[in-house]
Amino acid sequence: MPQARSTGDDVDIDMGALFASLGRNWRRIAAGTLLVTLAAFVLLSVISPRYRAETRILIEARESVFTKPAAEQGDGGPILDQEAIKSQVELIASPDNLRRVAGKLNLATSAELSAAIEPSALKRLMISVGIAKAPDADTRQDYIVQAMRDRLLVYSVQESRVVVVQFSSKSPQLAADIANAIADEYITMQQASKSDANADATGWLQPEIDDLSKRVREAEAKVAAYRSSSDLLIGQNNAVLATQQLSELSSELSRVKANRAAVEARAEGVRAALAKGAAPETLPDVIASPLIQRLRERQVQLNNDIADLSATLLSGHPRIRALRSQLADLNGQIRQEARKVLASLENEAETARLRDAELTRALNQLKAQASRAGEEEVELRALEREAAAQRQLLESYLTRYREASSRTDRGYTPADARIFSRADRPLEPYFPKVVPMTAATFIVSLLLLCIATLLHALFSGAALRPAPVSSGGTKVRPELQDHPAAALAPEPAVTAVAPPAAIAEPKPEPVDQPLNQPLPLPAVDHSNIADAASRLMESGAARAVVLSPEGDEASALTILLVRELADRGVKVVLIDMTGSGEIGRSMLDDASLPGITNLLVSEKHFSDVIHHDNYSEAEVIPLGDHDPMQAMQAAGRLPMILGALQSAYDLVIIDAGEASVAELKPLLAEGTEIVFSIVDPDHKVIGDMVADMHRAAMPDPILLAPFEAARLEARAGRIDVSAP
Repeated sequence: MPQARSTGDDVDIDMGALFASLGRNWRRIAAGTLLVTLAAFVLLSVISPRYRAETRILIEARESVFTKPAAEQGDGGPILDQEAIKSQVELIASPDNLRRVAGKLNLATSAELSAAIEPSALKRLMISVGIAKAPDADTRQDYIVQAMRDRLLVYSVQESRVVVVQFSSKSPQLAADIANAIADEYITMQQASKSDANADATGWLQPEIDDLSKRVREAEAKVAAYRSSSDLLIGQNNAVLATQQLSELSSELSRVKANRAAVEARAEGVRAALAKGAAPETLPDVIASPLIQRLRERQVQLNNDIADLSATLLSGHPRIRALRSQLADLNGQIRQEARKVLASLENEAETARLRDAELTRALNQLKAQASRAGEEEVELRALEREAAAQRQLLESYLTRYREASSRTDRGYTPADARIFSRADRPLEPYFPKVVPMTAATFIVSLLLLCIATLLHALFSGAALRPAPVSSGGTKVRPELQDHPAAALAPEPAVTAVAPPAAIAEPKPEPVDQPLNQPLPLPAVDHSNIADAASRLMESGAARAVVLSPEGDEASALTILLVRELADRGVKVVLIDMTGSGEIGRSMLDDASLPGITNLLVSEKHFSDVIHHDNYSEAEVIPLGDHDPMQAMQAAGRLPMILGALQSAYDLVIIDAGEASVAELKPLLAEGTEIVFSIVDPDHKVIGDMVADMHRAAMPDPILLAPFEAARLEARAGRIDVSAP
């Protein structure tokens, strides 16, 4: 809560006098600025210029597709991630690399880099008398390397494989030479590293190849000896001979069994036909006999002759009887030949049975041999696998050895990096930039001297003036001292006024009164601005409607309430619906700003009608400059507007001014608090308003009254209480 303080020492800042001090002291400011600028120019001019040269290296795979090892032919090349690039950066800036560069360029003779090595006069005296030792060669080289590291900057370009080597020196030629030498030494180091790796590989592979050759010979000898001892002869398709014979014999046995079954079936068919007395010449095996075929032809011929003669001769004719006798002999020969075919088939079937038995015995013998061969073949295959593995490893080692040996002999060791931008001799120094730095010194010194002059005028009191004081001793704005609400301030006090405790009105006893008599004020315990603010914060209400039946004088108390809530950290907005626009003039010093009437008719947006209070953190929506009667025709949009404001603010306060209870109802919603703002409890409109509220069964309002004068006095300086 704001507290009252002594009014005798209140002062304001005289902005005119404050900035007039700059005019009075312009000579001093100009002289100081020029002096500092001149000193900076002289200092920058005597500083030895430094030059910076840079070399750029691209990290990439330099191996050609024609020389790439066979094992890497399918790869797209080594992929270097950011960690690998950073590792190369550290390798370039390593002390060993710098030490080699220092030796090649003989940097020990450079006065710039060896300046730290030279002993002081006292140390030279101590060396001459033998108290101290002169730095040895290793120490001098370490100093040179440290001086190089101080002037060297190696970094990788972001999201690329480019490494930048920067070196700064007083000598432009030395800067370029060292930057290029560091990059060249890095490439040389990469090539030497690959060459050493190839030499190490050949040195390691040679004894391994010799050892593997012996093991391969031993493994293959074991395979041959085991195959010879186990009689595992290899047949076609790289199969063991016993297994191959077993397969062939099984196929032959199957064929013999099938042939035997077929012969037996044919013999049984002929035997059955002869037993039944059927014509044997109808059987396939009989008709297939050449003799049978000739006999059949003769039989057909005899039948034809008999048929021809029967047409002219009688059946008892000797010639016909002779032909029939020949036909009967021919039929007997056919049956006799059929029996011979049956005997042949039976002999063939017997032969097939004998062949089947023989093949079965041979098959059983081969099964035993194949079983033994299978067991021995398992061991043979193990020996062959071992020999094959040793042979493959030997071939792989031989391939690698030949590749490494050829690279070592030919000296082909491409580095995985290349210099694509060498350092040139820089023409201009990078430090100091005399003109830009002198200009910056001029501007900064001018600003600092101006600020120092303003602070001196402020703290010396030359830019301060006494603050205007109201009749009650409370500081208010001069143009607001004639407002009627200023009379609410207490009598002037000699010393500082302490914030008084809250004064609560006594709760009157309920009294039955006739309806035509004014009702008493509502019985509430909050009778001042601070307590009304506390009551609103404790209730958790999102909306509050203020009734000011006495007009603008009571609306001044609403402004006090809003500012009290803002001082307590509540995000609050006040909507002026009084009809006079006095709230806008009091809080914004302007009654013509757009406000709630413009928002109702959709003429303005929220950002155009919400303004900041000039004297607190509160925000206000004034009445606006649109026709109020036309704006009230769009009052149906008011609940939507209030809902939107409630979602953005902790509390929305609406000052309804002298609105009646009937006019108040559209502004009410669930959780809305009613605030009754009065200045004079005896005013004639108060009783009528309270009676209307009782008849409408409205809840008891929060009473807002200036009964605590000391608190009003403490805030009067921030409240516009001028008359409308």
